[in-house]
Amino acid sequence: MPHYKLTYFDFRGRAEIARLMFAYAGKEYEDHRIQVEDWSAVKPNTPFGQIPVLEVDGEEIGQSVAIANYLAREFGLYGKTNMESCQIDQVVCLIQDLINAFVKAMFEIDPAKKAEMMRVNNEEVVPRFLGFFESILKKNGTGFFVGSDITLADFFIYDSTWNLIKSTPTLLDNFPNLKQHRDRIGSVPQIKAHVDARKPTEH
Repeated sequence: MPHYKLTYFDFRGRAEIARLMFAYAGKEYEDHRIQVEDWSAVKPNTPFGQIPVLEVDGEEIGQSVAIANYLAREFGLYGKTNMESCQIDQVVCLIQDLINAFVKAMFEIDPAKKAEMMRVNNEEVVPRFLGFFESILKKNGTGFFVGSDITLADFFIYDSTWNLIKSTPTLLDNFPNLKQHRDRIGSVPQIKAHVDARKPTEH
């Protein structure tokens, strides 16, 4: 069995997808968490000056999506056909687009522009993307985003909606398939155990 070491900050962030998949697959790994104040010392030793970093028997992989894709393939969570893999990528890319809209707003230095960007994100962008996800679930008709089993796409949706639900608990009320999906994934024993055991963090 490979030796896995996942390095990231001591919060969910961009490493949580990998942690969820490790938990679901029942695979042991070294969960190496660093403090934000130690980042300047750690940064020069990372492949691209970024984390998360996954080491597999000493071989380093950077970029959170690349890490997630690798683990999904290793754990049988990347679809059963090339088309299913492409459909998973489609959902992951949509999630990245949604995240990037918020990242762009976060780095806006003008207070008025920042406030307007956040308003647009919350009132227009988020509902539009949730509508995309609702339609994909409804069309697939299995309770999962791709195929008839849990895949990487389901992990991405489950994790990405975490903070949205936290800030707006009724957010999914108009998206019944998406709400049911979130409940379904969250009730998977391995995932529930992981979520119950992790400490609360803002991100």
